[in-house]
Amino acid sequence: MKANEQTLQQIERAIRKVADKFPPVEEPTVLTDIHLRVNQETGELLAFDDDDNEITRCVVEQWIDNKDDNFYDEVTAALRKTIASKREMVNQMSILKPYSFVLEDEERENIAELYVVDDDTVIIDKELMEGLDKDLNDFLNQLLA
Repeated sequence: MKANEQTLQQIERAIRKVADKFPPVEEPTVLTDIHLRVNQETGELLAFDDDDNEITRCVVEQWIDNKDDNFYDEVTAALRKTIASKREMVNQMSILKPYSFVLEDEERENIAELYVVDDDTVIIDKELMEGLDKDLNDFLNQLLA
């Protein structure tokens, strides 16, 4: 399941609603992370703060009754892509830094850290990191030889 254009628009709308709840101010006072939960049966995307207060919700039609084995991998990729495309808006939210967007399942189990807002921290996509261990080991072996 690759996210279609409508799915990306629905996610973008949800991220925009989250950002609207934390409009930019000079001195942020809120201390929280943004917890995104996805329900594979209903297709709901819900956003919560650390105190489990609901910020927003929407239904992503493509996710309704989705039985794909790699469902959360595809959801993670779509959420990361959308949040990254709205980086400027997300970085200006009135939340004390550092804060994160975290993907959770229905049981509130952490699935993935989607995006960290901090001036000094960057999350690197796992696709970029594939094979890094082997490359580092090869480099070390050449260095020692």
